[in-house]
Amino acid sequence: MSDFTQAPEFARARALFEEEFGAPAADARQLAVYAPGRSEIAGNHTDHEGGHVIAGAVNVAVFGIAVANGTNKIRVADEGFPTFEITLDSLEPREDEKVSSASLVRGMAHALAETGRTPEGFDFAFVCTVPSGGGLSSSAAVEAAYGRAMEALWPGRAITPVELAQMSQIAERRYFGKPCGLMDQLAVCMGGLAYMDFEETEPKTAKLDFDFDAAGYALCLVNVGCDHSAFTDDYATVPVEMQQVAREFGAERLCEVDPAAFDRELPALREKLGDRALLRAIHYWYENDLVDRRWEVLNAGDIDAFLKLTRDSGASSGMFLQNVSTGGAYQPAMLALGMAERLLDGRGAIRIHGGGFGGSIQCFVPVDMVDAFIAQMNAWLGEGACRHYVISEEGATAAWL
Repeated sequence: MSDFTQAPEFARARALFEEEFGAPAADARQLAVYAPGRSEIAGNHTDHEGGHVIAGAVNVAVFGIAVANGTNKIRVADEGFPTFEITLDSLEPREDEKVSSASLVRGMAHALAETGRTPEGFDFAFVCTVPSGGGLSSSAAVEAAYGRAMEALWPGRAITPVELAQMSQIAERRYFGKPCGLMDQLAVCMGGLAYMDFEETEPKTAKLDFDFDAAGYALCLVNVGCDHSAFTDDYATVPVEMQQVAREFGAERLCEVDPAAFDRELPALREKLGDRALLRAIHYWYENDLVDRRWEVLNAGDIDAFLKLTRDSGASSGMFLQNVSTGGAYQPAMLALGMAERLLDGRGAIRIHGGGFGGSIQCFVPVDMVDAFIAQMNAWLGEGACRHYVISEEGATAAWL
């Protein structure tokens, strides 16, 4: 039995299960399911363009209990939210389920059925410690948890982390309705600190055992107080505009475009597409290079070089990608970055985290000032807004109890 099954959150999940579905029969097999949140360490909006990313699974997660129920229904209890169910009569996308938890269950059931499995009903109760809407990919963690539960409950072949991530991406894109890349899901499914190259259909990956705290800097994420889902339309324009540039060169993604060709055609592109699309393309190539350089210095153990490159990345997101400012008077992410910079005063590094606009910012804080940093950010933004995270080696998994 894996250590993750000993987490106290499983006791809460079991209590929730019994409250919503009753105690399992004495002979019922119980499945423990775990899927972590993730932090994007490097590679802001590069994954959907076939670029490079560094991501780390972090020590917040979905903790669940699943038991077959002998029906054609999947019933889901999520702590703090109403229990819901779906029937397995049809696994095609439904318009009335768009942007709902039910859509993710149906999407993952369809993906697992495609592996030759026969979907059967089960009850699933879970506790999620991944902050919702805070940019730590709670949706990807939930998708992966559903997938691992279905993999174990429905007999069939083993599902690799890459394959499970691809299934989760399809569920979020086609069923939920969000045009996400693959980085969130792959980080959740792999666990640990990982480098990812998305140019090919099958991503290339590598992992590194690196302890940021031991290197002198705490990984802190700050919830800016605005759910990033409020800016889904703003998020969606980023890949749309990048891919508009790519299509001008007969390509689908920017990884397929020669930057030198872009430079030659810039005046004509500006006339046709406007400035922002071009700025976002410039960010892609700049940030992709910064990912590779950060991976190189992390492997060399050079935290100072990593921090400098991280600051460069944050500047590129703000100036070129433009997923920090939302326009108008309401600037939650930009204000959080400004407050963090005031506290750090040139030490460590800060950058927008994940999709941007709302959600969270990422801060690498000297360990000797992390407690004071967290206390002041929480005083400004609310208790619990700023948290210190560590990399979790365990990816999405399930184990019979």
